[in-house]
Amino acid sequence: MDIQLEKKKGLKPKHYGYIALGVLLLFLGWKLLFANSVSTYRTEKERLSITKVSAGKFDDYITINGNVAPIATIYMDAYEGGRVAEKLIEEGSMVKKGDIILKLENMALYEQILASESNLALKQNDLRSTKLTFDSRQVEGRRNLATAEYDLQRLKRNYEQNQELYKDELISKETYLLSQENYELAKKQYEIVKLQTEQDDELRKTSLTGLDADLERMQKTLSMVYERLDHLNVRAPADGQLGFLDAEIGQSISQGERIGQINVLTDFKIEAEIDEHYIDRVKRDLSAILERNEKEYNLRLRKVYPEVRNGRFKVDLVFTDERPETIRAGQSYNIRLQLGESSDALLLPKGGFFQSTGGQWVFVVNPSGDEALKRNVRLGKQNSRYYEVLEGLQPGEKVITSNYDSFGTAERIVLK
Repeated sequence: MDIQLEKKKGLKPKHYGYIALGVLLLFLGWKLLFANSVSTYRTEKERLSITKVSAGKFDDYITINGNVAPIATIYMDAYEGGRVAEKLIEEGSMVKKGDIILKLENMALYEQILASESNLALKQNDLRSTKLTFDSRQVEGRRNLATAEYDLQRLKRNYEQNQELYKDELISKETYLLSQENYELAKKQYEIVKLQTEQDDELRKTSLTGLDADLERMQKTLSMVYERLDHLNVRAPADGQLGFLDAEIGQSISQGERIGQINVLTDFKIEAEIDEHYIDRVKRDLSAILERNEKEYNLRLRKVYPEVRNGRFKVDLVFTDERPETIRAGQSYNIRLQLGESSDALLLPKGGFFQSTGGQWVFVVNPSGDEALKRNVRLGKQNSRYYEVLEGLQPGEKVITSNYDSFGTAERIVLK
């Protein structure tokens, strides 16, 4: 009778081989699947800019382009409107303060001057007539006052004499009373004449003062009109160069219209525009350097204009000591504007990649140089040559710094 053998349970040695083979196949499948899931872009290495990250001194400055301008520009606006009658100085000429540049004519202003002169003459005649009238009344009043005073004294003396005679019963009572009444009347008349004379004097004083004030105002008005007449001569407001002159003979100029400018050439400034990215770091009194003919000239940032236009804002810089001998208005210079102190840092050379990534990530080339992988980084300050690397890169690593726009959404670059 056959005996049934019981099979042993568990893994046999050959099973371990099958398991290992399965694991290897799964790993290869996973690698293949992972490799296919990463977006890849292939390109020739020679078409790219690849630079090395290095440790060094980071100079916190930016390079800006500026144009030389006069230290001050004084604009000339027409005080008075009129027609250009004569042009005495041409654009580009050197002028002294007070030199007549243009002569204007204004018929309406001439008529106004004649009217003011006529009104002043009438006012002067009125004042003269009023003074003569008051003088006559003053003389007449003083004459009447003197007469009244004389009559008062005479009648008073007569009254006092008759009073004594009446006491001695040498005159009649009627004669005494008549002298008394005449004296009382003379006293009242004297008071009236005196009061009238005082009132006339007060009236004369206040009236003439008012008339004198009116006359003075008219004279000031006439002098102001004469000044307006002088403003028809357009004069240079300062020493300098006549920068531009927008006026021709026969042209009508409106009051307040800008007709020219004077460039003050005692010194120069440099006008520059800076990207708005730096607006929080650019302050007054920052130092800058202008290099020309292998010589450096120091500048100081004098003014920051707050207005931003087209992503840029304007600044003015002035020389702190000497300036180039051949400097001329309109020349263009490259200037290094120092924003802060130099410091030790990791340095990544500048390139077009920043416009594509905003400095948030880069493609780092592997040691063999056959591929580059996307890596997040954090960049800090920048100057005209380098970015300051804060995180994500190590010294000696190589980075693609050319523009990334052609890479699309690729996360891996294969270099051929």
